[in-house]
Amino acid sequence: MFDFPSGKPKILVIGDLMLDHYLWGTTERISPEAPVQIIDVKKETQILGGAGNVINNLAALGANVSIASVIGADDAGLELMEMLRKIDIDCSSVIIEERRKTSKKNRIIVSQQQVIRYDQESKNSIASKSADKLLKSVETNISQYDIVLLSDYGKGVLTEDLTRALISMISLKNIRVLVDPKGRDYSKYSGAFLLTPNKKEASLSTDIDIVDDISLKKAGYLLKNRFNLNVSMITLGEDGISIFDEDMRNIPTQAQEVFDVTGAGDTVLAAMGFALCHNKTIYEAAQFANYAAAVVVGKVGCATTTIDEIMEYISSIHNLKVTKKNSSVDHIKNFKEIETIADQCRNRGEKIVFTNGCFDILHAGHVKYLEEAKSYGDILVVGVNSDDSVKKLKGEQRPINTQDDRSYILSALDAVDFVVIFDEETPYELIKKIQPDILVKGGDYQDKKVVGSDIANRVRLVDFIDGKSTTGTINKIKNLHETY
Repeated sequence: MFDFPSGKPKILVIGDLMLDHYLWGTTERISPEAPVQIIDVKKETQILGGAGNVINNLAALGANVSIASVIGADDAGLELMEMLRKIDIDCSSVIIEERRKTSKKNRIIVSQQQVIRYDQESKNSIASKSADKLLKSVETNISQYDIVLLSDYGKGVLTEDLTRALISMISLKNIRVLVDPKGRDYSKYSGAFLLTPNKKEASLSTDIDIVDDISLKKAGYLLKNRFNLNVSMITLGEDGISIFDEDMRNIPTQAQEVFDVTGAGDTVLAAMGFALCHNKTIYEAAQFANYAAAVVVGKVGCATTTIDEIMEYISSIHNLKVTKKNSSVDHIKNFKEIETIADQCRNRGEKIVFTNGCFDILHAGHVKYLEEAKSYGDILVVGVNSDDSVKKLKGEQRPINTQDDRSYILSALDAVDFVVIFDEETPYELIKKIQPDILVKGGDYQDKKVVGSDIANRVRLVDFIDGKSTTGTINKIKNLHETY
């Protein structure tokens, strides 16, 4: 899915450049002068921030990057330019403005935790002369770029007039413009290919309180239609990413452990742009961006990731799901979630196996059956009849165990990757959502029509172990009760 040709895409980033300055240390005591920690500084680092973090992410992924921005004629500006040149970034469209203060964010990190930040910067709009120079420089070179990313941190570079002029001019060249927006009014971004606001930003811009899928869908399409976007997208933090084109599609989060969300939006913008340059679909690009963001939030500060790291992370996620289950609940999904997961599995080239049943009292026969089912593919999804569904099939005295208990026990098995509860007497609607490669049923279905066989690529029948059945177990318990 995420195979990228060796050629480097040419990407232009336009936006607010800044320095991220870090002091790293430890603390063991409180100052006698005031009730504050005394930090013993161990090291000092400085990296590119703001639009510079987008650049760093693109460079790490392997893109050929240029930057268009306006900075001050000061020490921070000189340091920025030197850092950009060291990673071979084309700075020919960086404009120096006298009396402007280059943005510098200063952070103090103690034992991997940020304890304070202080900023030194200009926030006012750039001078009209600087804006004219930047626009002219971009227009002169625009034809050489595959895509343009606008990284707006609200520090005055992407003024309303300049932003409108840039998007209009670039779009006329049939070059896509992706925007990480800022502020409440997104009208200056009208006509862009894609915006990447987070949920809070999207709520602010649309005046819609995003609390569920209905309000999320309303906000996503409002952004798309109001600002004439090709595609709308909203990042949802721990809930992943939603994209809005012909349909709303959700991509679940992939982060295992979060250390620092600083710069995650920059990573999403960079990864989206990089993937689209390689002719990935919008859905594939969003998946790639989701994985990239999951990697960087596991690091501290404005981090970056490489394609190799992302591939390794995808592999670790897959292995975690299959063999290292920390929480069985995480593997119990609803119809919508399993449909998205199934799409992701197919895009990774994984073979999906589906089976279903009541699994009322789990026994060795069930476990052997599920282990054999899993051997036919990469991902095993088990459909479990709900309590109401079991009653219709088995009678009012069943099930013995509730649907939640049955699902939890099944999801704890190594062979089972995901469990989905369904209410219908047959799992046909669920099978339509999953579109499995292999459909597995018991050997007693020999010469019988298997529900969903018209959807799956192949049906496999697995023989049950003689003497092992839920009904037999229940009868044995009844006999013991009658004996005593």
